[in-house]
Amino acid sequence: MTQMTAPTAAVLIIGDEILSGRTADTNLNTVARFLAALGIDLREARTVGDREEQIVEALNALRHAHDYVFTTGGIGPTHDDITADCVARAFGVGISEHPTALAILEQRYGHELNAARRRMARIPEGGVLIANPVTDAPGFQVENVFVMAGVPRIMTAMLEDVAPRLRTGAVVHARTLRVSGVGEGAVAATLAEAARANRELSFGSYPFGAGSQGEIGTNLVVRGRDAAAVEAAVAALSERLTAEGVAVALQPA
Repeated sequence: MTQMTAPTAAVLIIGDEILSGRTADTNLNTVARFLAALGIDLREARTVGDREEQIVEALNALRHAHDYVFTTGGIGPTHDDITADCVARAFGVGISEHPTALAILEQRYGHELNAARRRMARIPEGGVLIANPVTDAPGFQVENVFVMAGVPRIMTAMLEDVAPRLRTGAVVHARTLRVSGVGEGAVAATLAEAARANRELSFGSYPFGAGSQGEIGTNLVVRGRDAAAVEAAVAALSERLTAEGVAVALQPA
């Protein structure tokens, strides 16, 4: 899916360990920050278990809806690592040992390359390898889908090989006004008015301190790809809130 505007992306997090709560996911945050720096809009994220039908269904929905899909998890050596097979099924292609991937694993494991570890050399037909500088076992790309490890440090390292393959967009700029002493309801109408006057920008309100004995307030965040428009909108919003008697402080960029 190609657009004239910024590319869009989705993340598919795979693993029963995430859904059970045994493992806390950090990969979504890492991928989101990675994409933001490239001007790619992360529009959707899903988490599914180690179930073939669920993975295939989610993958097909996401890859048709977005320019890029990033999956994490399920490409290791154990029986429940089924992501590669699911990707092959989603694309309707075969899967077999990739000679380069197998050579990488042979180099790493030598005589300890058993049948379980060889499973990590199985790549869907047409797949292009993604380098893994941490443990060598590669991820892979099939069309607009990038399949990476679930272990955070390995996944993060794989992104270095992914970055040059992506079509980038204009980076989103963000500025924050810290409003203190009042709850977000007190500034909601002013914020909504600013949003109506600047429809090309995004306005968000993120409260803090509610229900505590400390300071209460909200962070008003203005986002957009036109830096000058963001700055102008923040200045106008700050001026309006100050005139209304609200304490406002512009946070460092």
